[in-house]
Amino acid sequence: MVFSADSSVVQSPYFILAVLALPLLSLVLGQMNQRMASPLLSIADRWLRWGVFAFCTAFICEYLQLVDRPFWSLVVVFSLLWFVGETLLNWLSIHALSVSPMPLFPRYVANQIGDEWPTQRRTLALRDWLRAHGFKQAQAMKAEIGGGIYLRVSIYQNAEATLRVQMTFIPQASGAITVCFAAMSVTADGSRYVTDNLYVPFAGFYPEHWFVERGPLCRSLPRLLERHRRRMDAAKAVGAPFAVDPITDLNATQGELDRLNTELGFLHSHQDRGDLGKITHEGRYRVWKEIWMLNYLGRAAKYE
Repeated sequence: MVFSADSSVVQSPYFILAVLALPLLSLVLGQMNQRMASPLLSIADRWLRWGVFAFCTAFICEYLQLVDRPFWSLVVVFSLLWFVGETLLNWLSIHALSVSPMPLFPRYVANQIGDEWPTQRRTLALRDWLRAHGFKQAQAMKAEIGGGIYLRVSIYQNAEATLRVQMTFIPQASGAITVCFAAMSVTADGSRYVTDNLYVPFAGFYPEHWFVERGPLCRSLPRLLERHRRRMDAAKAVGAPFAVDPITDLNATQGELDRLNTELGFLHSHQDRGDLGKITHEGRYRVWKEIWMLNYLGRAAKYE
C-alpha cells in the first residue's frame, strides 16, 4: 500500500492495530451495557463510537487514497460530520417526543402489584441497604409513558418522614432496567431540596423555592444521600415532615412543573400542543443542549 509522505504515523503497525481494535472494543462495551444499563458505560461507548467513526473512516480514505488530504485533517472533518449527524438525529428525536402522545409529566397511580423492584442483585442490594439504614417503603407507584411501558417508582422515607428517597426504574430498549434515585426534603417555609442522579434530560425550569442538584455520574446511593445532607447543612435548612403521601406529593409537583414551564415558554399552551407539539423551539434547543451534556460529559446543563 502507498501513503503520502505526511502520513507516516498511519503506516505504523501499532497505529493500524489500534484503529482495528476500536470497533471491537466498542462492540464489547455495547454488549456489556445491554446487561448493565450503566450511564458511565454509555458515555464511554459514545466517545468510543465517535472515535471509531472519525479514525476508521479517515484511515479507509487514506488507505484507498480517496482524498488527498493529511490524515489528521480527515479525522477532524469526519468528527464534525459525526457531530452534525448526531445533532440531526437528536433534533428528530426531540421533535418526535414533542408531537408524540407521551406525557412529559406523567400522572402516577398506586402500584398494587408489588413488581416495582427488578429481580437483579444490584437493585435488591439497594433495597436491603435502605432497610438496614432505617428507611421504610412509603408507597409504590407507576406511570404509563406510552405503548404499555410503565415508569415504576418506589418511595422510601426515614422514621421522621423528613427525608424521602425516590427510586425510579427506567426501562431500556435492550430490556435492561436502570435505577436512578433522588433524595428529597422540604422545609417549614416550603422550600424543596432535591439531589438526584437522573440522566434523562429535563432542561426545563424549576420553581424558585426548589433547590435541585443533579449528579448523573453519582451511582452510589450512600454518596448521594451524604451529598444531600451536606447541601442541607450548608444552607442551614432543617427538613420538616412531609404533609402528604408520596403519590399526592409527586403528582402535585408534576402539575406544578407543567404549569411553570408552560408559563415560562418551555412548553406550548395546552390548546396549542395539538398543532405545534408540546415543546417550544427554545425548549427544544435547551433539551438538545442537555442531551449533549449528559451523553458526553455526564452533566446536566445549568441555566441562569
